[in-house]
Amino acid sequence: GSAGIGFIAVFLAAESYRLERLAIWRDPEKYEKGFQTIQGLYAIGSGGLFGRGLGNSIQKLGFVPEAQICEETGLAGAIILILIFALLLWRLCVISMHCQELSGALLSAGIMGHLAIQVILNIAVVTNTIPNTGITLPFISYGGTSIVFLLGEMGIALNISRYRK
Repeated sequence: GSAGIGFIAVFLAAESYRLERLAIWRDPEKYEKGFQTIQGLYAIGSGGLFGRGLGNSIQKLGFVPEAQICEETGLAGAIILILIFALLLWRLCVISMHCQELSGALLSAGIMGHLAIQVILNIAVVTNTIPNTGITLPFISYGGTSIVFLLGEMGIALNISRYRK
């Protein structure tokens, strides 16, 4: 345990931005770089149960770079989106379990793991549960390279699903 704590301390102290991210995460109102975190939380809170309606986001008008799903569709829309991601991950798990070859099973399981980690990290950052990491929400957040790789992964998963038991 003490070796692990020592490693984490050295890892965090090696680069100053890591400690800064932790400080911003603890108290985002105290730092200028905490602006986006605060505005994201405002967007989530102002969305309410059913949101303001598609296209009616206020936070996208200069406070955050893109419309927040929770502000436009509310808690109901966020839950539906999480259920869609859960369905996609479940389907990737089924593809992996019914694959004829080990390489296809491992590849589809890797795609599933990549998507799951991205979804979990993005939701945790937006809700300020963990420090900011810059991970996009798959298929939703803006990021050119991210969407290219995600679409490539989906193509590979679809190809693997063609050859199942």
